[in-house]
Amino acid sequence: MKKIILVALIATTGFIACKKNPITGRRQVQFFPESQMIGMSATAYTGFLTENQANVLPQTDPRAAKVTEIGKKMAAAVESYMNEIGHPELLEGFQWTYNTVEDPTVNAWCMPGGRIVFYTGILNLTSNDNEIATIMGHEIAHAVAGHGNERMSQGVALQGAGSVAGFLLMSDTNPGLANAVLLQSIGVGSQLGMLKFGRKHESESDEMGLIFMNKAGYDPYAAVSFWTKMKEASGGQAPPEFLSTHPSNDRRIADIQQKLIEMETTGEINSTNK
Repeated sequence: MKKIILVALIATTGFIACKKNPITGRRQVQFFPESQMIGMSATAYTGFLTENQANVLPQTDPRAAKVTEIGKKMAAAVESYMNEIGHPELLEGFQWTYNTVEDPTVNAWCMPGGRIVFYTGILNLTSNDNEIATIMGHEIAHAVAGHGNERMSQGVALQGAGSVAGFLLMSDTNPGLANAVLLQSIGVGSQLGMLKFGRKHESESDEMGLIFMNKAGYDPYAAVSFWTKMKEASGGQAPPEFLSTHPSNDRRIADIQQKLIEMETTGEINSTNK
């Protein structure tokens, strides 16, 4: 049945794409042109800031200034790294933007195109720049890897043939609804914070985030301390991993520790960051 749906989608859209993440090697199906994802994100981001303007912190606020400072450093490192591995095209159309919102929600997100929002609720869990960089690297990784595109593609595939073309038409005729679908695809507003994508997406972003923050000169070992805090903040309320769409806290921490060992072995980790 899935094969029939995919064949039908190929016939009706003409641009189904299977891509390979050059950092992790994982293959992804993305139906939508990334340029369209970025264009939609620009509109959705402006709308979000307008709706939440009373709570958007000015850059004179130390918290917002810190998020922007770390964000710019991380963005420069990501651009440098993607050039090094020969895939600068994955950042084409990115316009890095940083905003911080006064809100207790434990969340942060990065839209396609590098438009970022941090909530003060998640900043309250951090103790230093390295832990903020952990969050920043993880969220940027979602955007660089095109996870929002992939998740939307999975959603329309379940609706059957013609859904992609229908969604693209809807983005022109009913942009409000299209924006709502986009926001849902990247988990904006989720009370579960960064635990919003599937297990593969979350694990992939953890791995890429470690690489990005290390490249930027931050301590990747801080990821362990930050995710330990997230585990404690959950109060043990997370469901068993086999019932969940994201890795368990213990699994996530163990996977991060394993990746750190691999980075040590290959000499990727900059010892001056520790």
